[in-house]
Amino acid sequence: MLQYILKRVLLVIPTLIGAAALVFLLMRAIPGDVCVIRLGSGGGTFDPKAIATCHAELGMDRSMFLQFVDFVWGFFTFDFGTSMWSGKPVIQEIGIRLPVSLEIAFLATFVAVAIAIPLGTISALKQNSWIDYVVRIVAIGGIATPSFWLGIVSIVLVLDITKAITGTPWMPPIDFVPFTQDPLRNLSMVILPALTIGYRYSAVSMRMTRSAMLEVLREDYIRTARAKGLIHKLIINRHALKNAMLPVVTLIGIEFAFLIGGLVVTEQVFNLNGVGRLFVQAVQNKDYTLTQALVMLTVAIFVICNLIVDLLYAWLDPRIRYN
Repeated sequence: MLQYILKRVLLVIPTLIGAAALVFLLMRAIPGDVCVIRLGSGGGTFDPKAIATCHAELGMDRSMFLQFVDFVWGFFTFDFGTSMWSGKPVIQEIGIRLPVSLEIAFLATFVAVAIAIPLGTISALKQNSWIDYVVRIVAIGGIATPSFWLGIVSIVLVLDITKAITGTPWMPPIDFVPFTQDPLRNLSMVILPALTIGYRYSAVSMRMTRSAMLEVLREDYIRTARAKGLIHKLIINRHALKNAMLPVVTLIGIEFAFLIGGLVVTEQVFNLNGVGRLFVQAVQNKDYTLTQALVMLTVAIFVICNLIVDLLYAWLDPRIRYN
């Protein structure tokens, strides 16, 4: 097991370096000069000395290889440079928004897992019953309904319900407060987006759980366990569910990584200042330093999530450790 973990961890380093090389080349393949954008726009002419000074400040007067080495070293030492848009350190800009996205991603994942795995398992065990049909309708509804639309509907419902009960519509606070400072205020702000995103997220996982369970329940070892007279609950929990979780764990890991930077519209609906919103602002302002750092942050999160999924594979199915 230790050898398997070490092998997977060591694979993370070349993966990140390869991704960094791709991001570095693609960012420099974008047409235009960053310094021209910084000094102004409108088709005017610029002093060559000012352009050269800007190139020197950004390190663009050096060779591509040295620039790439600095970029990779900065990534591994968490030194992403300075934002061209705000003039603040990039790590500071990301540090303000990342806790918001991480908290929503964790809560939404918790909601999704709490809904998807129990309902998907019950749906498979009660195949073609009314329970199965209800669960499938709930799952299809979640897949077909955009999370931002659910967010708008949830806000309207909360407003109407609180107004009907208290006479005054209630709205969650606008300013983000960390959970450590004020837990109730923090949860009142993130609970609605977590529920709406979690439901949308659970719909796909629910169908995957159902399909995987149905496939496992038809396996020979399940029929053998039943023939031996094992308790039904033990067969489901120890043999069927654990093996059925392999594709579900993969899906959960990918979806969690996507939630960190892929909730642009949902963050706009709930007025959340997360990483997705920052991503859009960085692109709009042509802040290449910040955009480059955000892309690498997303890549790193996907790589780490895949690493965790690989380790969970080895725990769920010991045979994988020897591959």
